[in-house]
Amino acid sequence: MPPDFSGQNLRGRNFKGQNLTGANFSYADIQGANFSNAILIGANFTKAKAGMQPWRRNMFLLSCLGAMVLALTLVVSQTLAMFVAALFINSIAPAIAVAIVGAVVMAVIGAVFICAVGTVHIALSVLFAVTNLVIVAIVVTAVGSGSNALPVTIIVAIIFGLLSSYISWRALAGDPKITFAFVRSLAISIAAVNGTSFHCADLTDANFTQTKLKNTDLTKAVLTRTRFNDAQELDLARVDSTILVDPSVRDLLVTGNSRQKSYLGANIRGANLIGADLSYANLKKADITDATFQGANLEWANLTLTQAIGTDFTSAQMTGACVEGWNIESNTKLDNVDCRFIYLLENPKPKTDDRERRPSSGEFKPGEFTKLFEEVLTTVDLIFDKGIDWKAFIAAFKKVQVENEDTELTIQSIENKGDGVIVVRVSVPPDANKEKIHSDFTQNYALALKAIEEKYKAELQAKDREIQIYREQNGKIENIILTMSKKEINIEVRATSESKSMSEASKYDQRGAQFAGGFAETVQRDQIGGNIHNYTAPQNLAEAEKYIQQLLQEMTRLEEKYKSEIAAKDEEIAANRQQIDHLRELAEKLAKTPIVIKTIEKG
Repeated sequence: MPPDFSGQNLRGRNFKGQNLTGANFSYADIQGANFSNAILIGANFTKAKAGMQPWRRNMFLLSCLGAMVLALTLVVSQTLAMFVAALFINSIAPAIAVAIVGAVVMAVIGAVFICAVGTVHIALSVLFAVTNLVIVAIVVTAVGSGSNALPVTIIVAIIFGLLSSYISWRALAGDPKITFAFVRSLAISIAAVNGTSFHCADLTDANFTQTKLKNTDLTKAVLTRTRFNDAQELDLARVDSTILVDPSVRDLLVTGNSRQKSYLGANIRGANLIGADLSYANLKKADITDATFQGANLEWANLTLTQAIGTDFTSAQMTGACVEGWNIESNTKLDNVDCRFIYLLENPKPKTDDRERRPSSGEFKPGEFTKLFEEVLTTVDLIFDKGIDWKAFIAAFKKVQVENEDTELTIQSIENKGDGVIVVRVSVPPDANKEKIHSDFTQNYALALKAIEEKYKAELQAKDREIQIYREQNGKIENIILTMSKKEINIEVRATSESKSMSEASKYDQRGAQFAGGFAETVQRDQIGGNIHNYTAPQNLAEAEKYIQQLLQEMTRLEEKYKSEIAAKDEEIAANRQQIDHLRELAEKLAKTPIVIKTIEKG
């Protein structure tokens, strides 16, 4: 059974590192108690009194006064020395300068101690100013440095007192300017040394309703769902490394009233806001992870891009709220949410007033709001704003399935949102790590896109090289044909006994000529690929004519052969390019065509 310390005097008690889960400290006096590193989950501190013990407060007050008087004495002594030196140089300007600088420094030091004491800061300021005036006046009078010394001293003392009072007043008021913030932070840190300590304590679900927390140390404490409703003087507690550092968040937790206020990007992680009024509040980009909004009023609140993992919205009022891009998980509680309609867009679509209201008309019936987001809790949305490369998508999706083999992943729907934006919704189990799945797919899709792009580039480069080779070969054939056309054919005819008009034998001279698949008497160098046939020289004009015709036919055949091969390659390349263009056109058409594939599970 949890310990019960309700109403007891626990001043100065040491509970350091103890497990006090569920303990009751309501109405107890815990001034000066040490709860550092203690486990206080669910502990009740309602109307308890924390802070500095009375005797320690008195000692602290005397210490502050002693420290200020000592510092003041040092300044006066320095000023006195300067006045003595002034007797020899016949000028009191250096002494006055030292007095003024000292007064300013003392004003800051005094303000720190005055602020630390807190409620009596004005009385201390007056006392300190009078003390300063009396001491300095006595010193100056004793030195007798002239008729102007005393009035100057009085003015400096008055300015010093007023400056100390002003700095401490602005610091206690929470002025964000660096001088006042520094004085305030330093003063609170000094005062909290002797106060109640919750340093590094686990205060999850603890209750500090109407608790006095002045001079309390809450640095690095776990404040998940810790309740500070109507807590007193929490602004004078040391709260470093907690969400209470932000004054606006601290006020929200204490008052529970933040209607129409802005918490843009604020850290409200783990805040206890049960029953709080946040209607019309701007929570855009705020981190409300593990916070509780049970029964809170969030009507017309802006929850755009809010991190709401593990957040409890049970029975919250959310009519008119905008939830564009909010991040919720299966551990986000949406039970019994009171909501008539919501908006999925913060700003209307271009040239329209459409903010994607849900439902599109009418109002949610009981339970429909929760049902609407149950689908979100078990899906991962993959958004493509420039269309989809389906080869890359399939490759990436298969790889993600392999990397998450213990998680069942199925494509639930494909939606065309217009302007090239396509959303692929993947169904996942409620306990799946959606962030990891989304991250894995994004990385694998980018790698697949790059691989496909490199493959296309390599294929195109290879085809370009083939085309260049064919063109070079074609150019060589044309050069051969041109060269052959310029070769001379010498035919010598001699008459014989059987000839009526010619007796000379013919000589067919083709030396130096080379043909692929042709003929020649001699083939010496630079032969073209093909079979080389040596034919017997023609014996008469008729045979020479016949051989010439054969030569021309062979040349024509070779030319047609190479042209045919080049045409075939060109057709292949053209077909490949046409296929690539077809795939691109198909992807573009698919991006512009509404495609919705939904799976229906039968119970």
